[in-house]
Amino acid sequence: MFQDNFQSRVKIVFIVVMLLFLLLIIRIFYIQVIQYDELSNLANNLWSRNLPITADRGLITDRNGVVLAENITTTSLVVVPNQIKDKELVAKDLAEILNVEYDEILKHLNKKTSIERIHPEGRQLSYEVADAIDSLNYDGVYLLKESKRYYPYGELLSHVLGYVGIDNQGLSGIELYYDEYLTGKDGSIKYYSDGKGNKLDMATVYEQPQAGMNIALTIDIEIQEAIERELDNVVSKYEPDQALIVVADPQTGEILGMSSRPNFDSNNYSDYDLETINRNLPIFNTYEPGSTFNNVTTIK
Repeated sequence: MFQDNFQSRVKIVFIVVMLLFLLLIIRIFYIQVIQYDELSNLANNLWSRNLPITADRGLITDRNGVVLAENITTTSLVVVPNQIKDKELVAKDLAEILNVEYDEILKHLNKKTSIERIHPEGRQLSYEVADAIDSLNYDGVYLLKESKRYYPYGELLSHVLGYVGIDNQGLSGIELYYDEYLTGKDGSIKYYSDGKGNKLDMATVYEQPQAGMNIALTIDIEIQEAIERELDNVVSKYEPDQALIVVADPQTGEILGMSSRPNFDSNNYSDYDLETINRNLPIFNTYEPGSTFNNVTTIK
């Protein structure tokens, strides 16, 4: 009797162990095969770090393809705090090169982030400053390509073109109105690191940025230059508070030239007051048509 009960219990335990073992195998199969892609992506996101590469904005041209707004390449400074071994030394050297306070740089280096952008001191650096930082050859200190907007004609057509901010976002004029088309898709340099930020011996992935769309205006650069000269002459001779000229094609209504005074240089918009940079007078002002609109009367 006792022997029969013992054998029955052994069988039950054996069946339970086999079921648990079978469930474990099924679970492992589910994780390794069914959930492989999902878990692999989660692990990849935990290990990977992206160093951003700014995309070029699309060009703005006149009706004949003359470039009115383009891009120049600059560099930006980013750091990976966990990869920097001697933060005090690195902060001291970077502060001297960037001509900023030591404590300000050290604050960036001590942040608990995977990647820290030195902003605004480390944005759009000159070639001399970038070379000086690069020569330090410190771990965790990276220089990345950054695109900066440039207007080759300076003050010409400034109110129409507008300007962009330090992050290459349109803030006024054509730059703002068509920002979603002009803005490209940023790329990145993807590398892999462990939980402490130490770089893993895995291949680095480069994702190329995609430039934004180009936009061609109805403006004719030669007509625009003539307008600018005449406005300068008017301001010099009569010293008005405001002056403006608009040239349109009477057959199509296309705007061939537009400018006003006061104006500004889109490359250095921060040097001007908001009223000057944000008011495109031919559009902002209201005025009577006067002799530009006459009724046509037929005499019989």
